[in-house]
Amino acid sequence: MSLATAARFAGRELRGGLRGFRIFIACLALGVAAIAGVGSVRSAIQEGLSEQGAVMLGGDAQARFTYRFASEDERAFLDSLATKVSEVTDFRSMATVVRDGRTERGLTQIKSVDDAYPLLGTMLLDPPMPLDEALAGGAHPGAVMAKVLADRLALAPGDTFRLGSATFTLSATIVTEPDDAGDGFGLGPRTLVRTGDLAGSGLLEPGSLFETEYRLLLPPDADLDALETEAEARFEGQGIRWRDARNGAPGIARFVERLGNFLVLVGLSGLAVGGIGVSSAVRAYLARKTPVIATLKTLGADRATIFQTYFLQIGALSLLGIALGLILGAAVPMALSPVISAALPVPVVFSLYPLPLVEAAVYGLLTALIFTLWPLARTEDVRAASLFREALDSGRALPATRFVVITLGLLALLVGVAAVFSGNAMIALWMAGGILGSLVILALAAIGVRALARRAMPASRGRPALRWALGAIGGPRETAVSVVLSLGLGLSVLSAIGQIDGNLRTAISRDLPDVAPSYFFVDIQPDQIDGYLDRLASDPAVSRVDTAPMLRGVVTRINGQRAQDVAGDHWVVRGDRGITYAAQPDSRTRVTAGRWWPRDYDGPPQVSFAAEEAEEIGLNLGDTITVNILGRDITATVTSFREVDFSTAGIGFVMTLDPAALQGAPHTFISTVYAAPEAEARILRDLADAYPNITAIRVKDAIDRISVLLEGIAGAIRWGAAATLLTGFLVLIGAAAAGEGARTYEAAVLKTLGASRARILQSFALRSALLGAAAGGVALVAGSLGGWAVCTFLMDTTYAPIWSSALGIVAGGVVATLLAGFAFAWRPLAAKPARVLRARE
Repeated sequence: MSLATAARFAGRELRGGLRGFRIFIACLALGVAAIAGVGSVRSAIQEGLSEQGAVMLGGDAQARFTYRFASEDERAFLDSLATKVSEVTDFRSMATVVRDGRTERGLTQIKSVDDAYPLLGTMLLDPPMPLDEALAGGAHPGAVMAKVLADRLALAPGDTFRLGSATFTLSATIVTEPDDAGDGFGLGPRTLVRTGDLAGSGLLEPGSLFETEYRLLLPPDADLDALETEAEARFEGQGIRWRDARNGAPGIARFVERLGNFLVLVGLSGLAVGGIGVSSAVRAYLARKTPVIATLKTLGADRATIFQTYFLQIGALSLLGIALGLILGAAVPMALSPVISAALPVPVVFSLYPLPLVEAAVYGLLTALIFTLWPLARTEDVRAASLFREALDSGRALPATRFVVITLGLLALLVGVAAVFSGNAMIALWMAGGILGSLVILALAAIGVRALARRAMPASRGRPALRWALGAIGGPRETAVSVVLSLGLGLSVLSAIGQIDGNLRTAISRDLPDVAPSYFFVDIQPDQIDGYLDRLASDPAVSRVDTAPMLRGVVTRINGQRAQDVAGDHWVVRGDRGITYAAQPDSRTRVTAGRWWPRDYDGPPQVSFAAEEAEEIGLNLGDTITVNILGRDITATVTSFREVDFSTAGIGFVMTLDPAALQGAPHTFISTVYAAPEAEARILRDLADAYPNITAIRVKDAIDRISVLLEGIAGAIRWGAAATLLTGFLVLIGAAAAGEGARTYEAAVLKTLGASRARILQSFALRSALLGAAAGGVALVAGSLGGWAVCTFLMDTTYAPIWSSALGIVAGGVVATLLAGFAFAWRPLAAKPARVLRARE
């Protein structure tokens, strides 16, 4: 028979409506909607970053310098390119308030600006006023600051505070800062002042940690690529870093891209759970269609015609589910756009974006094919006579070899597509391996649960409700495999996320403070370091003080080639890095390869590089590194590798040079202080009073700020896992609905034998609870293994079980199966035994 005949048969079958396929369609639609929704929000953020790139950057283009202002030649070149230029500096310091003999301090990220700021956008203040007026001040220069910092220091408009040695008057608090998103992550709230008003403050001294940015408004016909090439060529080796409006907030763009891709991969786990529901629905549907298939075979339909008939029918329904998912995935983000826009700190442009919808549709199609092919293929192996005896499930477990090969090929294609769409093959492979591994573990566990149920039946004598539950679980018609797979996979994802999140929080909140310093002190001038150390050496509450000279530089070349060409997007070459020098390594430094230079070395520059980062980049002993420091290129030979542990929050430098290489370069000192908690406030007060220019960063405050970021990330991932769990619950409902007929017959037989409704309900509840506990227990093992693998191999942190999360997962499995079981228990209990038994004759 022809494909046209199969299509005609499929069309007639579809006239019967969607009975039996509602869960099928819901599973596909929910999985596709989750992926399409995440992709749509990601695209909306990316479009917002693109459209508002110039505003976030503060201009059409920007040239950035570290530790210095542009020279006259550099400034003249920038002026020649632009119609207008604004100079901005950015650095950290302490805002100090003296009130009633008490001194309060708060860490702040200072932005100092000129009269041209802002070139684009508007600074909104409270009370409303022009920025020029706010910064003019009166008896003291004016300043504006973030409300959270003003509230922390109890400052109101008109109050005064100090930055370094300079006094300012707070004019207003910041409501909106147009270029805030482009400035990246800061450890302290914003304070904004005029650069000229910082003269004499001690905060912008040679060697101090600050960056200068020159924002440019360009002519409308400016060629951004040509300007970037010209600027880099003209000032090669002078440490200039160029950025334009096409990438106004690179850190945010990179973060959004990676988090979005990861959430899409989490959504794939939801599709996998939905696939189990799809497979179960197809299997149940084909079982009900036994008479139809038998009739077609009796009338001469061949295997291909029957396969094509139901393949086309299931395909049409799959397309319907995918279409509904795409509509939901596109519509829901747009409907919630006001809420999402208000919650995000970056501009968002909601619209209909085709690419995430195409991505979701491809995932949906592949998932539907993978999970429907096997149950459809098995119809070929069943003869007409056996079909009349409803023996669809009595054939061999695996379909014909060609279908196994096609399924494996589709799985490989799905993983490849995930790697391409996510942009990170490693994460895609980890996710795919985790999902497949979890499915295998859950399938084996389901088989094991059925076997254990059969073996435990003799021990349940005298407890009929338990015996009936075990018999049903271990029986051939029970849906144990479907329940354990669907619910177990959803709980596995949630369990893994809970374990990862809990272990990260443990590492931050418990482990790190045990070894972390109390304070980081930066911008200690060379003429202040002796007095600084004397004050701490005399304090018995101080257990340890580490200091190091510090400069910042940009790695520009590796072995004479552009650093990015050699190291790619490695974090060491992505921005400026802290650099120090030392004549000899201290007692805690462990050199892993090579040799340190002699104490009095005065030859060509040498550098000791962090061993782990060197291995990641591909550095070897004898390679050369070119670092631009204060506009000067220094090319040093790698003569040793050393162990650097950044996890302790102490002082750690990727690069340490010999002292002669940096002789005469202006620099400051950085220091960490380890002290008893009760002495921290006194130490800060004494040092800040003696050295107002020094910036103190309390490590606990920095950790808290990072914890807030982690909470947001974990929350987003939990929402993705919740969608997976909801899909699993839908599959549970489908399994319960599919088994309603069998439970009705079982209840009728038990009633005939004298069982009460309460005893039968108790049996149903025990069955659901045991399956839920089994799914939760297996999910706990699979999720813990996944959490351990991610923590150990990807995040390089220790792993310990988070038992509160673990017990919650098991309890969740029991509750979910009980709810689904009870929802479809009442009709079987209410059915009349005589009517049910006569219908089965």
